Amino acid sequence: MLPEGSEELIVRGLTEDIGEGDHTTLSTIPADARGAARLLVKQNGVLAGVELAQAIAAKVDPGLVMRVYMEDGAAVQVNDVAFTLMGSSRSILIAERLLLNFMQRLSGIATQTRRYVQAVEGTGCRVLDTRKTTPGLRALEKWAVRIGGGHNHRMGLYDMVMIKDNHVDMAGGIAQAIAAANKYLHEQGLQLPIEVETRSIDEVRQVLAAGQVQRIMLDNFQPPDLKEAVKLIDKRFETEASGGIVLENVRSYAETGVDFVSIGALTHSVPSLDLSLKSI
Repeated sequence: MLPEGSEELIVRGLTEDIGEGDHTTLSTIPADARGAARLLVKQNGVLAGVELAQAIAAKVDPGLVMRVYMEDGAAVQVNDVAFTLMGSSRSILIAERLLLNFMQRLSGIATQTRRYVQAVEGTGCRVLDTRKTTPGLRALEKWAVRIGGGHNHRMGLYDMVMIKDNHVDMAGGIAQAIAAANKYLHEQGLQLPIEVETRSIDEVRQVLAAGQVQRIMLDNFQPPDLKEAVKLIDKRFETEASGGIVLENVRSYAETGVDFVSIGALTHSVPSLDLSLKSI
C-alpha cells in the first residue's frame, strides 16, 4: 500500500513538470499514436516504486495499461524488465520523467538498505532509518527503507520523545530532561516512547539511574565501548547505536548485542539506481 499523501505528491510532481503542456510531445507525436515502453534495469539492486509508478500512469492517463513482471522488493539485475507500459504514446512520454525520478530514488534507498540488512544478518540487530530525509518525501523514502528490509525509526517529531544532546544540555542534565518529558506526557495524556541519547558510559549510568525511558541511544560509541554499554544496560531498555556506522563496519556494531543500528545514509546521501523507460 502506498504511503498516505502519495496522490498529492503525484499531482504536484506532474504539475511541476508539465506546466501548461508538454509542447515537445504535443508537437511531435500525433494525438492518436499508440505505443509501448519497458522499464529497463541498468544496474543491479533492489526495485522500489512499482506501485507508485502504477499510480502515476493512472493519474496521467487511466487508459494506460501496465504489465508488471517484477514487484517492489525484488532483487534486479542489469537488463531485467520490471514492467511494460502500453497505450497513448503521448501519455507514456508525459509520465516518463516523474515515474523514473521516483523509482530511481526509491530503488536506490531500497538497494542501500538491503546491503545493510544483509550485512547484519544473523545477529538479531535491526537496521533503522532516521529523519534525514528529503523534505516532503519522507513517507515515500521510509517506505523504500521498508521495501529494502529495514525498519522505520520515528516518522517525525510527533510520534516519539527523543531526548538528544541539545535537549539534555538545555534542560540541565539527563535526569532533569527525563523527568520533564515524563511530566509533560502525563499532563498531555500522551503515551509515547522515550529515547535518550548518551555520549559516554557515565551518561548511560545516569539514564539507568533515572529510568522511565524505553530506549537508550549510544551515540558515536566504538564497538568495544558499545559492547560494554550493552552489557551494562543488560536488556533493561532497548539499545540503539548511531554515528560513524558505515557498511564496512556495521556488522562489528551489530555483533555487540545492540538491538538497533540507525543509519542516516540510507536516505540522505544514497545514489539513485539506474533505470530507464525505453520504447518497444
